[in-house]
Amino acid sequence: MKRIVVFCGSSSGTDPVFAAQAYATGKLLARQGIGIVYGGARVGLMGAVADGALEEGGEVIGVLPRFLKGKEIGHTGLTDLIVVDTMHERKTKMHELSDGVITLPGGFGTMEEVFEMVTWGQLGLHKKPVGVLNVDGFYNHLRDLLETMVNKGFLKAENQRMLLFADTIEELLEKMRNYQAPATPKWITKEIT
Repeated sequence: MKRIVVFCGSSSGTDPVFAAQAYATGKLLARQGIGIVYGGARVGLMGAVADGALEEGGEVIGVLPRFLKGKEIGHTGLTDLIVVDTMHERKTKMHELSDGVITLPGGFGTMEEVFEMVTWGQLGLHKKPVGVLNVDGFYNHLRDLLETMVNKGFLKAENQRMLLFADTIEELLEKMRNYQAPATPKWITKEIT
């Protein structure tokens, strides 16, 4: 993997472990020669990931919507900062520049981003690994929710397995390197005429 998108909060959360893990993730990716594509902010977990990678001399590309740049949250020390017009353009550009996705703790924006990427994979629009770093059990309930979706018939087990969970960044990267996209990207029970 040459570059990985990192989705995470523009907040640091209430537990210092979140920012510490974001910073460590940035450092490790840079040490392994993996570039980072992320939301471009200097604040929260986003800033911590970027700072960790930059400290190690890594490539860090930010993709920031113009309206957020105007709020002066853009990171000024990046390898490149790409300014786009909309949130949708942001995700599209991040997808184009990356070979996979890592999700750290975050809120609505982070959830929307990771679920759009895994949905694109489910629809067969890409075959990239989409990972969730379950920092301090942050995503335990999400894992349970996905299990409920399978049990209630709204999600196939093979599609559930598309979202890779791990408790450490090392384990997550190993799962991402070994990821094989499902042969059938989305189920269709009958031909549409």
